[in-house]
Amino acid sequence: MISVIVFLPLLAAVIAGLGNRNLGNVPAKAITTGALFVSCALSWPIFLGFLTGSAQAHVEPVMPWIISGDMDVSWGLRVDALTSVMLVVITTVSALVHLYSWGYMSEDPDQPRFFAYLSLFTFAMLMLVTADNLVQMFFGWEGVGLASYLLIGFWYYKPSANAAAIKAFVVNRVGDLGFMLGIFGIYLVFDTVSIPEILAAAPGMTGSTIGFLGMRADTLTVLCLLLFVGAMGKSAQLGLHTWLPDAMEGPTPVSALIHAATMVTAGVFMVCRLSPMFEAAPAALAVVTAVGAATCLFAATVGLVQNDIKRVIAYSTCSQLGYMFFAAGVGAYGAAMFHLFTHAFFKALLFLGAGSVIHAMHHEQDMRFYGGLRRSIPLTFWAMMIGTFAITGVGIYGVGGFAGFYSKDAIIEAAWASGWLGVSMVGMLVAFLTSFYSWRLVFLTFFGQPRWAGSEHIQHAVHGHHTSDAHHGHDQEAHPEAEHGDSPDPHHGHEDVPHGTAGYHPHESPLSMLIPLGVLSLGAIAAGFAFHHAFIEPEGGPEFWRGSIAFSEHLAHAMHEVPLLVKLSATIAMISGLLLAYAMYIRSRDAASKTADTFRVAYDFFLNKWYFDELYDLLFVRPAFAFGRFFWHRGDEKTIDRFGPNGAAWLAQAGSRAAAKLQTGYVYTYAFVMLIGLTAAVTWAIAG
Repeated sequence: MISVIVFLPLLAAVIAGLGNRNLGNVPAKAITTGALFVSCALSWPIFLGFLTGSAQAHVEPVMPWIISGDMDVSWGLRVDALTSVMLVVITTVSALVHLYSWGYMSEDPDQPRFFAYLSLFTFAMLMLVTADNLVQMFFGWEGVGLASYLLIGFWYYKPSANAAAIKAFVVNRVGDLGFMLGIFGIYLVFDTVSIPEILAAAPGMTGSTIGFLGMRADTLTVLCLLLFVGAMGKSAQLGLHTWLPDAMEGPTPVSALIHAATMVTAGVFMVCRLSPMFEAAPAALAVVTAVGAATCLFAATVGLVQNDIKRVIAYSTCSQLGYMFFAAGVGAYGAAMFHLFTHAFFKALLFLGAGSVIHAMHHEQDMRFYGGLRRSIPLTFWAMMIGTFAITGVGIYGVGGFAGFYSKDAIIEAAWASGWLGVSMVGMLVAFLTSFYSWRLVFLTFFGQPRWAGSEHIQHAVHGHHTSDAHHGHDQEAHPEAEHGDSPDPHHGHEDVPHGTAGYHPHESPLSMLIPLGVLSLGAIAAGFAFHHAFIEPEGGPEFWRGSIAFSEHLAHAMHEVPLLVKLSATIAMISGLLLAYAMYIRSRDAASKTADTFRVAYDFFLNKWYFDELYDLLFVRPAFAFGRFFWHRGDEKTIDRFGPNGAAWLAQAGSRAAAKLQTGYVYTYAFVMLIGLTAAVTWAIAG
């Protein structure tokens, strides 16, 4: 069964990719979508089997792969509780994204290629999570990187899409270098790449040292940190995060599939898969905790001020991944995987809901041109509301709530119970920021008066006020938060109307897009309530995980003993963020712009993403281009070309000109040359 789940998407991708336009849009979509729904239908029984205790962990051999000396890397598919969680996450979200794409990509001329890429990505991700050894995991790891590059740059005729795809590829290569070095080091130390053998031998390496960068360091700490560098790249942690927001250049279904629910969780999965090894390296776990908390806070602050609806959700993804990593860092691997599981439902819901809004708004993504859309697209509105309830953690302590209410609260409680009080407080602060920017998105998009072309308010602004492009640009810079209230700033005039939506009226998405929203809404509502006992509770966690991750019963019990205020902190933060967003974007017409003006330095700092892109451009991009230009002009053109092909050509040309001078056409000249040659030959013979 597991072979069918994994290889069916690959078969569909090959058929759709090779058939391409000759196969036709509908057959390509039907084959790939059908394959994913079959894989999804087969994955849920496996997950439920581990949930009920009727399934057993096993490895299904596929074929021999690499045999070199003592190294034997066989291709096998590992199935355990951890794998089962990832199977349902990947196949469910991917199947729904395939179905959603029937409507979203209906006008694209390259639909077979798009669906082939989606299925190829799904296959690579399934290979990653079923890997029984690190080489096989690396195969899937690089496969999702390739598919991500193809999908981000799917609209290759857009320079911004090409740049985003290259950026994702290059940044992930940096992380993958660390991952490769970690795999090399593990083979050097353990003489195997088999994950079960590595985890069994890891405790025995405690206290040993290894040479690295000219010094001796703790073996497991070095190996775990190298592996974590790879996780930072794939899961967009602070420092290697810059590719994730730019990846929104791809079609919205790509954002939902790759950058919300699957690829970006690969790093979290890897840390949890190797959790017994990380448990033996407390210094490495401390780094994981610190980086996760820093990423969590960084992305939340940037998400506060973004105006592109997809970028708000992208930075939200980055922030929620930080939650997962610092949960793993404090030893709450069950809570990390639980948040990964619930996050897949509500984040995919938010991305696909945003895609439905963009579809309704004729591909306009700036929330400043939205407003009042709940009347025009009510089904999308309620789906987005459910997703917002889930991500902000709406619920009542002791009663229940949406998915994020269980998983996010569990992470905050785990950090507090494990002694990381500062990290726990960061989690509380980020819960407040998450609530604020999530409700800001909802209020700007669905509430207030319409600010889109075709609405009466916009038409009044068009006919009543007319300004130049220059004035409009200046005003946007001066008041970047002027996206609230009943109508656009009248000083913006007709330029506030997005040209792509002139005269356009929002409409609800087709059924193929609404059905996935409905299914994901059910997950965002019920996933936390239905599964929290199995994932994180002391009476359920050890039984469910059954050794697939390091589950601490002591920490699970300690989470129940944290102060009541800690248990209520996420709810208090959620309510506070909601009230502040309501006050700034619904109640007051100018609170947002006044706040931006008052805290201009902080606002610009967040708006420019803490200037990471500018810093990297200064430290890495410009020097790289400078070196390239130097070797191009000085090395290639003035050295290699000058003394190589150009020099040889010049020498041949000069020689031919000299030889041409000897070709006079007179017989006596040739006789004279022959006489000289004969004399030289006789002289050489006599002298010899």
